[in-house]
Amino acid sequence: MDVGIQKTIVFLFFIFIGIVLKVKFKSKEEITGIKKIILNLALPATIFIALLGVKVELHLLLLPLLALGLNLILFFAMPFILPLMGIGKGTSDYRTARLLVPSLAPGLSSFPFILEFLGDEYLAKAAMSDLGNKVFVLFFLYLVAMNWHYGLQSSEKRKGGTKLKPLIKAMVSEPVNVFIGAALVLLAFGVSMDSLPFFLSETLEKLSLIMTPLVLLFIGLAVKIKRKQFIQIFSLLCIRAGLVLLISGTFVTLAGIEAPKEILLTMAFGLSACSFWPYAHIAAVDSLEMDQKPLKRTFNSDFGVAILALSFPLSTILILATLNSGTLFAKPLMIFMVSGVLLAVGFSIPWLSGVHKKKWSSQKLMDREIQATTAEKAA
Repeated sequence: MDVGIQKTIVFLFFIFIGIVLKVKFKSKEEITGIKKIILNLALPATIFIALLGVKVELHLLLLPLLALGLNLILFFAMPFILPLMGIGKGTSDYRTARLLVPSLAPGLSSFPFILEFLGDEYLAKAAMSDLGNKVFVLFFLYLVAMNWHYGLQSSEKRKGGTKLKPLIKAMVSEPVNVFIGAALVLLAFGVSMDSLPFFLSETLEKLSLIMTPLVLLFIGLAVKIKRKQFIQIFSLLCIRAGLVLLISGTFVTLAGIEAPKEILLTMAFGLSACSFWPYAHIAAVDSLEMDQKPLKRTFNSDFGVAILALSFPLSTILILATLNSGTLFAKPLMIFMVSGVLLAVGFSIPWLSGVHKKKWSSQKLMDREIQATTAEKAA
């Protein structure tokens, strides 16, 4: 059995263990404790190591820009797609999906298979591409999440100064952001992990090692997927994959790429699962709203966990199918055909199941309740 497949089984098994352990975690506070360890220890250490390990290769500088472009296209496409899935604009589910779906987690989902099927050279290219994705998930999505949060705190528009102050305060109070800032400063001075004192680098590496198991266990413990939610998320992820392949096929055609491995790399990287890092931003916003008790929450963390839980196995299946295809995708026509199938599946399921209608009706009811509450407070 391929090493990449075995690693995937291990990852899925961790999620399964988390699901089994649900009976032992009877309170939400216990699961929240695991989340806090991830967000305040494991994730900052992992990001710190990742940033200090960045090796910029000048001849590959275009790759991060292309990856960032893919992220942005998916992000700006979501407002047109999500309502068709029955996820109404202005809802917490809408904002959650828009934050998570455009993100990529190649380290967990595609890197093991790229290494196994394409080799070290293409893994290096994928890692370089991930720099653009990191900029997107760590910086761009954080600012978006905080902007949405502060935008919902008041019915009136805040002035720039009053809005900027709490945003800066939130940024500097998050351990993840502190570690990112420290890593960027050290990186600017040419400091790498090898340059750090042994006790510090070893501590960070040990903390980083618990990141993946804890995240997967947390997903298993926290995931609660209802039938309607499953249909929505599965459809949304199919559309995401279809869009990625459509963009990949267009890029391959316009760039005139003919090497099969280059084409497979483009497809496999784009088909990576959704990243956990935007969920960290969601959790940060949740903690702010827990104290301030706003009229309505910015994000739905349960919906976010469900997206992560379904994204990983689906992406794994698609990536394996892609990399095992040989020269099938040597011609862009096949990429467009598979893209069309995924898009058709994604768009048709919610309509055939009637989920979009149910969601819209429940959303209208919720909107009426919010308006009524606002009117009562105003009176």
